[in-house]
Amino acid sequence: MSRLNVNPTRMELRRLKTRLKTAVRGHKLLKDKSDEMIRQFISFAKQNKTLREEIEGELRDALKFFMLAGAVMGEENIEQIFSMPSMSISISTGIKNIMGVDVPNLEILSTDGSLPYAITSVPSDMDTAILKLNSLAEKLLRLAEIEKTCNMLAREIEKNRRRVNALEFVMIPQLNETIKYIMMKLDENERSTIIRLMKVKSLLDKQEKA
Repeated sequence: MSRLNVNPTRMELRRLKTRLKTAVRGHKLLKDKSDEMIRQFISFAKQNKTLREEIEGELRDALKFFMLAGAVMGEENIEQIFSMPSMSISISTGIKNIMGVDVPNLEILSTDGSLPYAITSVPSDMDTAILKLNSLAEKLLRLAEIEKTCNMLAREIEKNRRRVNALEFVMIPQLNETIKYIMMKLDENERSTIIRLMKVKSLLDKQEKA
């Protein structure tokens, strides 16, 4: 591991030790954050899987009734009764914070799901299909919210993982290596100073004896 290009002084040593302490603490905090985000992501992923399977099952049922009604009515009649859609939805949009990540928060405020045709003009299977599809609106909105949350958490987990790896495998080892180098240099300088002092003392002693 390469060390930092710094002067081997005691002041630099204190500064690097402070940086190392901060880096170690930051690494622990980021690792804890990453673990919690992964836990949250797994929870949302499970919710996403369950809700998607539920919606797909209900959608299959709705389409089954729609196809039964279509077999009786014919394609032209179906196009005619659905040419003017009547359903409207009022949605509240916002954000919520999960582990420092702003994710969407969607909520249906009101729904006008009136049928776009006279009840007596179509088979009951069509009524059933439309009512089933209308009832899926809130679940589809929730599914969109969860899927977007999963995508945003996944991106943040990846960014956080890169930060953790940079600290763990680059910055902290570099700081340790540099601190070790400076301490070694300071020890060498101290030993050299002691040796010089001993030589000076020896010369002074010889001069006094002479």
